[in-house]
Amino acid sequence: MYNPVVWLILQLLNIYWWVVIAAVVASWLVAFGVINMHNQFAYSIVKGLYALTEPVFRQIRRVIPTFGGLDISPIIVLIAISFLQYAIMWASLRYFA
Repeated sequence: MYNPVVWLILQLLNIYWWVVIAAVVASWLVAFGVINMHNQFAYSIVKGLYALTEPVFRQIRRVIPTFGGLDISPIIVLIAISFLQYAIMWASLRYFA
């Protein structure tokens, strides 16, 4: 099976994948007025998701600009996470098995 360190890294990447999905959905809900940002609980959740994802998104946006107002940085991050998970699993099975 997996090395415990490899398992931990894969789990952290999986959690961050879901954080990115939650941040995208939350941004859509805020943009369409579904989430009331005057609600303290909703504000803290959205602000937390923003704090976790924006530094990574900002690095992607520096390299790849938005396309016609469409921000594709979350898609790039999700693809990168999937690639890292696959590469880590491949290396783990190839070199540590």
